[in-house]
Amino acid sequence: MSIPKTIANAVNPIHISLEALAKLGAPKVVYVKAVRAEDLADQINDVSEIPEGADLFAVHAADGTPMALIDGREAAFAAALQHELEPVSVH
Repeated sequence: MSIPKTIANAVNPIHISLEALAKLGAPKVVYVKAVRAEDLADQINDVSEIPEGADLFAVHAADGTPMALIDGREAAFAAALQHELEPVSVH
């Protein structure tokens, strides 16, 4: 009896480089992650322009390139979908 190919692949996973993994789904997949304004001080010229208590979410391309900083998770997902991208939440 032979094992179906899909099960065999699950038992014997394919090894993939980190670079190749980052390109999977690219350029359609984007990652959405909650961030704090104070953690962005080295990336934003004037953090004081960000409203206190803002619910910030960073949107990154599959390769890690920053694409946007958006106030609100739903807005971040909506912006990605509006640009025909596939948002994925990152914790």
